[in-house]
Amino acid sequence: MYELVYGKQHGGVKKLAPRIALGLRIKELRVARGMTQEELADRTGFFRTYMSRLETGAANPTFDALLVLATALDVAPAALFEQPEMESPKRARATSGSSRGRVSK
Repeated sequence: MYELVYGKQHGGVKKLAPRIALGLRIKELRVARGMTQEELADRTGFFRTYMSRLETGAANPTFDALLVLATALDVAPAALFEQPEMESPKRARATSGSSRGRVSK
């Protein structure tokens, strides 16, 4: 389990596993834009539950999904792979009613 979260240690420094780092980076970018998971899900066409799985490292997104995410976050795809600045960004709060859990168009 330790290696799934932190990957291999390099020079005695804990390094986050790639999927965990990617998820934290997605969350960091989303929160910086003041978006909830549901709002980002609306922009991408993904389910909100999938957004949660991405941000926790439980899902392994496809290349196409990464391009959709980058577009929705208004960043270059490479920005998704930058090291997250913190291990857990603050939460963005919904401005309207409760979460539907599912995005419908």
